Amino acid sequence: MDIPRQVVSFLSSRGLMLATAESCTAGYIASLISSVPGSGSCLDVGFVTYSPTGKAGFLGVREETMKKHGLTSEQVAREMAEGALSQEACCADVAVSNTGVADSVAGDGPPPGTQCFAWSYKMRGGEITSFSETKVFDGERNEVRRAAALYALSRIEHYFNCLPKH
Repeated sequence: MDIPRQVVSFLSSRGLMLATAESCTAGYIASLISSVPGSGSCLDVGFVTYSPTGKAGFLGVREETMKKHGLTSEQVAREMAEGALSQEACCADVAVSNTGVADSVAGDGPPPGTQCFAWSYKMRGGEITSFSETKVFDGERNEVRRAAALYALSRIEHYFNCLPKH
């Protein structure tokens, strides 16, 4: 199953544009999409915001959210995806975001491989509807990053089909 190709086909067939807001995957999601011929018709913009200041400054993630829930949280992932869609120059209808830990971290943080995702959709009236999930992937650092990027893409159509019908 070629997930990036399926996503490009899905987005293109519906005239949708995608934005990515990536932390742990660091551009991997956008890279997978751009590897598909014809992806230029459906990939609008990709943000890589690894640091808290990047998440706040470029995507509008609130410091309060990061402090209260931690960087690896569905709340931060939601604000990342919604922030991408809210950027003035962003023409996307769909945003996917990822934040997490690919390997072990010092202290009492989330377990290695923990990844938080959000999928946001700009509705016809301009409002944004979002969905989020947390998953834990096994493997070495780059195996976790690849699995997370593919998973993020694999759920775009699923959550599109969960949107309220107008």
